[in-house]
Amino acid sequence: MAKDYYELLGVHRNATEIEIKKAYRKLALKYHPDRNPGDKEAEEKFREITEAYQVLIDPQKRAQYDQFGRVFDDSSAGGDFSSTIFDDFFDDIFEGFFGFSRSGRRRERPTRGSDLEIDIEIEFEEAVFGVSKTIEISKEDVCSRCDGSGAEPGGKVTCPTCHGRGQFVQRQGFFTVSTTCHRCNGLGKIIKEVCKECNGKGVKYNKKSISVNIPPGVDNGMTLRVSGEGNSGRYGGPSGDLFVNIHVKPHKYFKRKGNDIYLDVPIPFTDAILGTKITIPTLKGEKELEIKPGTQPNDTIVLKGYGIPEVKGYGVGNMIVNLKVVLPKKLTKEEKKLITEFKRVSKNSYLKDDKNLWEKFKNFFKI
Repeated sequence: MAKDYYELLGVHRNATEIEIKKAYRKLALKYHPDRNPGDKEAEEKFREITEAYQVLIDPQKRAQYDQFGRVFDDSSAGGDFSSTIFDDFFDDIFEGFFGFSRSGRRRERPTRGSDLEIDIEIEFEEAVFGVSKTIEISKEDVCSRCDGSGAEPGGKVTCPTCHGRGQFVQRQGFFTVSTTCHRCNGLGKIIKEVCKECNGKGVKYNKKSISVNIPPGVDNGMTLRVSGEGNSGRYGGPSGDLFVNIHVKPHKYFKRKGNDIYLDVPIPFTDAILGTKITIPTLKGEKELEIKPGTQPNDTIVLKGYGIPEVKGYGVGNMIVNLKVVLPKKLTKEEKKLITEFKRVSKNSYLKDDKNLWEKFKNFFKI
């Protein structure tokens, strides 16, 4: 054999059609003249691998080659770069990389629509428990009259400049040099009469009301994606997505940190000393709390499971109640008399309950 086609493509003799195509695609992209201008070695290599591919991809020619070491029908084995097999294969390559078919005409490929973004504001309770919101958006929809072409039905004609080819091709020996037609932008057709519905834009702006389900536990700054509610795609492509940015209004009493909520509760110093029961608001309704005698300022009570649910449903946070002991700024004569009597009777012995504090400051107090 003068040439080993299998060796040229780098495949074994039992290679499948898929393996042959894969090997050829890789080599063709590497040695194609358009990617190696002026490189004679790449040009020759490209011609050889194309010849090998045209033979091995055809079952009859491959059988002849395997048996006799050559193909008796030489019409496809001499580097004829306009063969049907070659054109079909490179239509895929050129369209994938450059948006053109090998004939030079730009193809109107399916294009995904662009995404949209909108901000909405919700109440604190709505963020906690979830809510369904109806929002109105303005989006691009493909014009139903022209189906996105921008032309009246039948209003597209063959480009008179390039005669429908989309490109101007000049052959220089083995090479071909092509330039995109400036008039039709490579499409091969021009709009003779613009669509009366969209004025040639191919799309129309329409207002649409959609329902957005906001799950329980969303937090301020989170973004929800609503699939397929963005701008419409072109030429059969899918629509984009809608991104909803969540802004949560602050609550009058509750503060949120992660999935926990915090509530400051003021209590009179007498209740902190003697103990009492109070009723506080929670996300689950009112709840009675027991304030133990001797409660100190900024003591906390943790209510497990009274916080905010995890947005993905993996648990619930807690509610932390901060007890703010309120001291009187002014006393009546009777109140002052009673407090003075309490000081005399107790002799501030309660300070000794905190031994560390007592040891540290006892020299400062003459008690």
